[in-house]
Amino acid sequence: MKNFSEIKREIKKDPMNKEFTDKNMEPLYKANKDAKIVIIGQAPGKVVQESGTIWNDKSGDRLRDWLGVSRKEFYDTDTFALLPMDFYYPGKAKTGDNKPRKDFANKWHKELFKLMPNLKLYILVGRYAQDYYLKDTKEKNLTETVKNYKNYLPKYFPIIHPSPLNGRWLSKNPWFEKDVVPELKKIVKEVSK
Repeated sequence: MKNFSEIKREIKKDPMNKEFTDKNMEPLYKANKDAKIVIIGQAPGKVVQESGTIWNDKSGDRLRDWLGVSRKEFYDTDTFALLPMDFYYPGKAKTGDNKPRKDFANKWHKELFKLMPNLKLYILVGRYAQDYYLKDTKEKNLTETVKNYKNYLPKYFPIIHPSPLNGRWLSKNPWFEKDVVPELKKIVKEVSK
């Protein structure tokens, strides 16, 4: 079986990532054999790609708040693995950023999961992660999927993306921070013991 270093080298050598490797950009993710919780997001934003640290932005601050963990706890790879649907910033679109590349997660997530036998909880952040991992079991839209998060437990916990751009969604759906976030904090605390 491959180890983490071999997989990272393969990611960097993969022709699909050539443009990033040529610019000396590192794939942004964190994985460790002891991780108990994996957070699967969409793709690093420009600020995060430039900093070289995943979830190192306002979205990451809000996510840590929702999880009920400190920055130090969040980056403890014995507890959390951080795997976006694409490990590189996909560039700017007309509105927001481009989508994560389609087959990226299919190619690399499985390889990394093989090396993380202790994973108990998969937190699916946003539509791309939910579309990929929940497939036909997801609800008609993201709001309904998140509202019905209990249907996906104990393995999956779908949430919205913590982007500051989702402030409007949060104000229209106060049940998320009132009911879902406390449950998320509770489960994260239990699983991370």
